[in-house]
Amino acid sequence: MGVRPRDRPGDGGAGGGEYRRIAETIAQELRGAGPAAVPGRLCAAAVTLLPVDGASVSLRGDAMPVHLAASGPRAARLAQLQATLGDGPCCHVLVTGAPVLVRDLAADDCAHRWPVFAQQALGAGVRAVYALPLGIAGVCVGTLDLYRDTPGALTDRQLRTARLVAGVMTGALMDLPHDPRDGGEPWLSGLAADHDRVHQAVGMIMAQLGVGADEALARLRGDAFAQGATVLEVALDVVAHRRRFDAS
Repeated sequence: MGVRPRDRPGDGGAGGGEYRRIAETIAQELRGAGPAAVPGRLCAAAVTLLPVDGASVSLRGDAMPVHLAASGPRAARLAQLQATLGDGPCCHVLVTGAPVLVRDLAADDCAHRWPVFAQQALGAGVRAVYALPLGIAGVCVGTLDLYRDTPGALTDRQLRTARLVAGVMTGALMDLPHDPRDGGEPWLSGLAADHDRVHQAVGMIMAQLGVGADEALARLRGDAFAQGATVLEVALDVVAHRRRFDAS
C-alpha cells in the first residue's frame, strides 16, 4: 500500500518537501504490510516523525472508543485505559472533534479534568499527550493519540507535522478493505466482534441488575478498572458466565 497524492491532507502552509518527507517515511513503514498491520505501522511512523515516545489509534464506537492499534504495549494500555474510564483526551476529541494538546499531565487543570487518567498516565511515565481527530469534512471518526515522557508543547512545525500524519492516516484507513468482497483481508472483522462482545455484556448486566444501558456500561467500566483489566476482558468474562453483577 502506498501514500498517494489524493491522500494528501490540507497542509496548513507546510512546504512540499515537508510533506514528501512525511509521505516517504510512512510509505517506507507500510512497505509489505498487510491490511491488519497498517494501523500499527502508521503509529510507528508517527513516533519516527515526531518527538514522541508512543502513539495509538482509536476509532469512534457507539458508546466508547475502540482501540485499534498502537506503537507499543504502553501506548496500547493508555488507549485501553481511556476506553475503560470513558475519559481522557481521546474521549474528549471524539466528542468535540477538536484537538486536545496537553503539555503537562502533572498540571493542576489536568488533575481536575481527568483525575484518574492523569494519575494512571503519570504512573506509567507519560507527561504529555497530544490527541488529534481523524476524519474528513468535519466528521470525527477516530483519534491519533501521541504520548511523550517529558512535558512540553509541540512547536508549530511539529504540530503541523502531526496534523499531516493524522490526515494521511485518515486517508490510509479509509483505503483499507472493510469487506472480503473488496478484495482484501477484512481487517475490521475482529474489531467489530470485540465491540459486539462489549454490547452483549452490557445487555447481560442490564438483565442481571435491572438497570439501563448507561448504568450497565458504567458498572462494566468500574469493574474493569478495579481489576486492572480492560472493558473487553471483563466483557468476555461476563459473556462466558465467569462474572456476574448480581448477588446470585
